[in-house]
Amino acid sequence: MTSEQLFQLILEKGKEFGLDPRSKSEPNPKGNAVLRKNLYSSNATGAEAKDPYFGFISPREPLSGAYSDFSFVVFPDNEQDVRMCVAGLVVGSQGFVEDYELAGTPGLRRNFLTLRSLNPEATFYKTSFDDINTSLGSLQKEIPSDRRILRDTVKAYSTVIPAATIIDFDKISEQDALDIIYTWLAMYGQMREWGISKNSKARQKWLDGHIKEETVDYREKAHELLMTHRFLVLQGAPGVGKTFTAAEIASDEKEWEKTFFIQFSAETTYSDFVYGITPNMNENASELTFCPKKGVLYEAIAYASNTKEKVLLIIDEINRANLANVLGPVFYLFEKDAKDRKLELNIGDMTLTHLPENLYVLATMNTADRSLAVVDFALRRRFTWFTLRPQLLQNKEVPSGKVFQDKEFNDMAEIFRTYASDEELNLQPGQSYFIVDKTDPESAIKQRLQYEVMPLVKEYLNEGYMLRARDAFGYYFLQHAGVLMYQ
Repeated sequence: MTSEQLFQLILEKGKEFGLDPRSKSEPNPKGNAVLRKNLYSSNATGAEAKDPYFGFISPREPLSGAYSDFSFVVFPDNEQDVRMCVAGLVVGSQGFVEDYELAGTPGLRRNFLTLRSLNPEATFYKTSFDDINTSLGSLQKEIPSDRRILRDTVKAYSTVIPAATIIDFDKISEQDALDIIYTWLAMYGQMREWGISKNSKARQKWLDGHIKEETVDYREKAHELLMTHRFLVLQGAPGVGKTFTAAEIASDEKEWEKTFFIQFSAETTYSDFVYGITPNMNENASELTFCPKKGVLYEAIAYASNTKEKVLLIIDEINRANLANVLGPVFYLFEKDAKDRKLELNIGDMTLTHLPENLYVLATMNTADRSLAVVDFALRRRFTWFTLRPQLLQNKEVPSGKVFQDKEFNDMAEIFRTYASDEELNLQPGQSYFIVDKTDPESAIKQRLQYEVMPLVKEYLNEGYMLRARDAFGYYFLQHAGVLMYQ
């Protein structure tokens, strides 16, 4: 395939996705993209052979010369027989004019990150898409030295390439190679909102058919991690099912001989969790004595020490307590590989160097509770951490008499996907907020949004989180609950 043939194939697919190009040969004032092409002949020299490419840039840019903002570009390695090319998102040499805010939106990078599943070993991204000063060096390094023209071209553009993939026609079929390029093109078309409704549907159908987003069975994955690492924390926003998942794991009576449970609070003490003493009055209330108080951890250790079967301890809301005070010296025991320890620790009448190997600890932590106890790095090292994300439910997965409101859930998820930083993504309200009574779901979801979800979101905003999404949230609650977020 020649580079010109590759260009024509991509141009035709682009038109299917809504592309309406304008160029020097076709000024087309209503076009939605400027077509740029600098291909070369096999015997070209000097400037004619430099940096071959073709692509589509913002319709606001000139038909020739330096340009700004995001473009979709393909760099071929050869004119007569293309064996390798690089396709991706490229920023014009003039930097950002109209796209600066877009470039800083986390959702843009998340959208293009989904394309990694198409060509995982040869797809590269910058951490920030608004970075046009540092080089995407990993991309250039993966281009073989015998592809000199392609390597030199990518080197010349490396600071303004935020995301790209290397297509090797010798490793995959021509059709698979084209499909990868088309999918990147469809994502760019979505970003630019090319065409009319039918084009948007065509792009979305293509993306849905070619992007394989990873699905996670959270219960299965949590169980696997617990069995492997023994000490596990399930963390996530309100409503993602942390306690539910822990209870599901504990419900397997064949797995566990016994399950212990405690929910931490600001009042939880070392005596509650581990061991202490408690006052005791005799029958006539004339004499005060003190008796041992065995905490739930003591009870779990004692039980596990007297059986060979698995024992589970669940600590709900682990970060609601002052962990340094609650754990005290038993912090020392939470070590996954402590068989060779000789230093002993006394808990009541027990002397331990480590927790019994058949004792498993499963904790939950609410990532939205920003004012609660900080989990220090030493504790983080001793536990494995697994984040539960909000997930779309099928109605067969919800309790009888209930229904899952997927429209409201998806629209809320899109706000977080678009505007949330990696840290803020952990604040997205979980799926349980969108499960309502089946009798009058429309009224029920409005009530849920107005009196539960909106106060939560306003609290996030008051704490300085998700500020870029303030207007999007306002429109969301007006659209779905019929209420103004701010009067």
